[in-house]
Amino acid sequence: MEVKGLTIKKIKELLGQREVSLSDLLNSYQKNIKKDNARRNIFLEIFDNRENIKKVEKKISRGEEAPLLGIPIALKDNILAEGRKASAGSRILEGFVSSYDSTVVEKLKEAGAILVGRTNMDEFAMGSSTENSAFGVTRNPHDEERVAGGSSGGSAAAVASDMCTVALGSDTGGSIRQPASFCGVVGLKTTYGAVSRYGLIAMASSLDQIGPIANCVSDAEAIFNIIKGRDKMDSTSYYPDKPPAVREKIRIGVPRDLIEIDGLDESVRKNFEESLGKLKDLGFEIKDISLPNAKAALAVYYIIVPAEVSSNLARFDGVKYGLKMEGGNLLEDYMLTRARGFGREARRRILIGTYVLSAGYYDSYYGKAIAARNRIRKDFDEVFDSVDLVATPTTPTPAFKIGEKANDPLQMYLADIFTVSANIAGLPAISLPSGFSSVSGKDLPLGLQFIGRPYEENTLFKAGKRFTGEV
Repeated sequence: MEVKGLTIKKIKELLGQREVSLSDLLNSYQKNIKKDNARRNIFLEIFDNRENIKKVEKKISRGEEAPLLGIPIALKDNILAEGRKASAGSRILEGFVSSYDSTVVEKLKEAGAILVGRTNMDEFAMGSSTENSAFGVTRNPHDEERVAGGSSGGSAAAVASDMCTVALGSDTGGSIRQPASFCGVVGLKTTYGAVSRYGLIAMASSLDQIGPIANCVSDAEAIFNIIKGRDKMDSTSYYPDKPPAVREKIRIGVPRDLIEIDGLDESVRKNFEESLGKLKDLGFEIKDISLPNAKAALAVYYIIVPAEVSSNLARFDGVKYGLKMEGGNLLEDYMLTRARGFGREARRRILIGTYVLSAGYYDSYYGKAIAARNRIRKDFDEVFDSVDLVATPTTPTPAFKIGEKANDPLQMYLADIFTVSANIAGLPAISLPSGFSSVSGKDLPLGLQFIGRPYEENTLFKAGKRFTGEV
């Protein structure tokens, strides 16, 4: 059967009305995986689901219902599932098998989902292109000479390649939204704490958030409604029993001081202005706003993140789990294991993080970054007095070629310039397909980003569905 662009709603209709069997549906996705995965390097592992498929088929035959019954979902390689490998794209965790389910996986299973496999990613989510994976780069389905984005490049490419209906990723500075934009799908970064991080291999704990990548806004909304909520296993998790009501007329702010930057591709600029015109035609109120400190978000991000990386990755020492290299003594064991297990970007961030946290530089770097983070949050608090959403392009350029920025980390970091501020401020944000840029005869997807108030994901969904024509 044809599975291109299938949505959760459509699959449930097909299965519920017995127009297709679950086995036929999953076989169709598997054919796409067999056809393209070897070239695109999207899945690191495909799960054996034969027993689970039988159980789900029996439930369907009995007429049982569940929100995600029979829906095939992929997991980023840093989200734990019991009995499954999870390497976070790193050699240092090669062979590690989880002994428990992450909270999000537990909720997906309870909702009837079929877990397809684990997708490729930048090592420990450090990157914007999936070129930092220890297992090779993931290729963009729209042009296989280009990156799929990162760090959730595998998850975005899996949905765009019709290898699954939905995928989960994690977003620390744009790692769901940026690859979603590059691959032409929908990516949701949730409010910090709205989704439990229990069972997510940490990179930067004050910024990481799990979220869905999907073919449409309605599917992202459906997954969010399953995985959101407080969790006793994650003390930072919280979601209000009654989230704020959605306004009838949504006001959208455009931060011109952030958008008018050097390096913004002309096709991105043109597409963004066309998107604003479309929003205005749809009845949204558009007004210019100012986020004076948002330009510093990238610098703030690349101080806070390495600091937290330095702390979080200290646990990978070759003693407890994962790779172990034998040296002449315990210190040599540590040094050999970490030198062999961590890739170049991971080592770079560990070193930077250790430096900014050191006694002589803590106040000069980390302390100032935290102060700037608070100013960025305050900027958003002030603009949300007059608007409901902030709109920007998701990325400053279309997907770039593999290797184009690999030796220039600063240029690579600039790919997240529009996305990092939402993580810095802990706000929800969504990337929507907004059109294409024609580059060297290929149509490369572009994205429009909305950033909202805390716990106002429903406003993102309402605006997103109107923009994409789902309502």
